[in-house]
Amino acid sequence: MNKKHLKILSASIVVMLLAFTSCVKDLNTVPIDPKVITSANVYKDANAYYGVLAKCYAGLAVSGQQGPAGDPDISGIDEGFSQYLRQYFNAQELPTDEAVIAWNDGTLRNYHEQNWTPSGEFIGAMYNRLYYQISLCNEFIRESSDAKIDSRGITGADKTAVQTYRAEARFLRALSYWHAIDLFGNVPFVDENSEVGSTPPQQITRANLFTYIESELKAIDGSLLTPKSVYGRADQAAAWMLLGKLYLNAKVYTGTDRYTDCITYMKKVIAANKYSLTTNYANVFKADNNTSNEIIFPINFDGIHTQTYGGTTYLINAEVGGSMIPGDFGLKGQWAGLRVTSAYVDKFSDITGATDKRAMFYTSGQNKAIVDVFSFTDGYAITKWTNKTSTGANGSDLTYTDTDFPVFRLADAYLMYAEAVVRGGTGGSQTDALTYVNLIRERAYGNTSGDLAAYGDITLQFLLDENAREFLWECHRRTDLIRFQSFSKSTYLWPWKGAVAAGKSLDDYHMDLFPIPSTDINANPNLTQNLGY
Repeated sequence: MNKKHLKILSASIVVMLLAFTSCVKDLNTVPIDPKVITSANVYKDANAYYGVLAKCYAGLAVSGQQGPAGDPDISGIDEGFSQYLRQYFNAQELPTDEAVIAWNDGTLRNYHEQNWTPSGEFIGAMYNRLYYQISLCNEFIRESSDAKIDSRGITGADKTAVQTYRAEARFLRALSYWHAIDLFGNVPFVDENSEVGSTPPQQITRANLFTYIESELKAIDGSLLTPKSVYGRADQAAAWMLLGKLYLNAKVYTGTDRYTDCITYMKKVIAANKYSLTTNYANVFKADNNTSNEIIFPINFDGIHTQTYGGTTYLINAEVGGSMIPGDFGLKGQWAGLRVTSAYVDKFSDITGATDKRAMFYTSGQNKAIVDVFSFTDGYAITKWTNKTSTGANGSDLTYTDTDFPVFRLADAYLMYAEAVVRGGTGGSQTDALTYVNLIRERAYGNTSGDLAAYGDITLQFLLDENAREFLWECHRRTDLIRFQSFSKSTYLWPWKGAVAAGKSLDDYHMDLFPIPSTDINANPNLTQNLGY
């Protein structure tokens, strides 16, 4: 077992859990004889709780019970496509200037053409994956109350450990509900108090779900591990980062800005003094990035123990094609899928990487302009993600990657702080905002040549572009563009926005939210579809 990964729960126990917890109609779970496996003997001691918690984490990383395919968590889509991070990446990146994909599977192309519908299987898979994850966490939280722990004779340090595990499960649930509020808006709501097998869940408003997520994250703060205690587990800093994300986007979600609160929590992350920028930017995205002091919360991957066709296996294999050499990326083959649009390329004055090292483009045999989305050589390729280590060694497998995905990292805290200050939040410092931005740029340039001269240089447009340069393919872009009113109904265009080669502004803002899948609308009379669908 790789030291950086939690042991994944056995398949039989997971099936039992989902037989009790599934709230999405088409998850197709199969119950087993409760005389063989029951909650009483699943949660028999603290080690057993740890094993079940591992599945809650693994729900972000793997797509089924045996890996890489063959026993999927959710149905209705090829298992390789169904993995959580792969679905989230597609939803966050393909509708933007940061990514196009050369594949024409099902309704995948609708993402970059921005003409999705409630019947699209990829939107349905993202939605189902969210509620599968929420159901896993609900069951764990339900079974780890103090009353349940006491009834099973778990006391002392073991009880304290389980209480910490419970707080981690609440964080993971809050993370998925944040994805839900951001992607879908008003969504069904279930928690540990929801009666299993009861009537379909009620829809919660976006504003009320915001308040719920906020209250959950604040409530668990004292029960989570202190910052940087155990790599790969959610700690206080991870919760602070998620609160910061919630507050930075609060005006989108609720109509009221919370920039001051964002500053408060970014100051807590920075003041923890546990994180620092990795000197070499490229090393944050390599197969041994678990050693990076910059990553606050990752999704962990291991080429032997967490095999999946999603996650960074997808990112790295899909970015390699054309004349690119798979071995240069620690791979044995290429999937020839992902590239960037010219609008993204143009955010760099020098695309060679000689000045800003975040310009990680592969241009040999590639056309900058995208005439044919489905031709890999149309659009520059990217070399950012790799299954090579910082010393040049291959990962443990040449298909399934070891590279972890940084959900939150320190550079994000720096830029979130700066943006909240620029947007008028109080409690921050203009001097600190400039310092943090320049720290990021000094790392990118290898010196101070990229430094901004004054705080006044940190305009909102600069921050939007700097986020793009810093966080390419880290699942930020759609959310950022919406926050800056640059996504759907906007004068900012990129190739193939709105299914037009030159790009076009959409008629209204309804595309800033995805539709509730028609399968759930039809199955649940308590739901109302998002406007415009």
